[in-house]
Amino acid sequence: MTETETRAAGDATTAIDPKLLEILVCPLTKGRLDYDREKQELISRQAKLAYPIRDGIPIMLPEEARPLD
Repeated sequence: MTETETRAAGDATTAIDPKLLEILVCPLTKGRLDYDREKQELISRQAKLAYPIRDGIPIMLPEEARPLD
């Protein structure tokens, strides 16, 4: 399988562009986000939410976020 096919198949190890991570912030707190590569989520520790990354695209909608314990 080529790299493109792997990404298209939704490979969970696909990394987010570091430059994108530098500019993305939590839409609620405007605070920093941490990237969880294994779970494919962006974590807002302030808001206690985990925003999903689907097909390499961060879903930055609070209603789509998973609450952190």
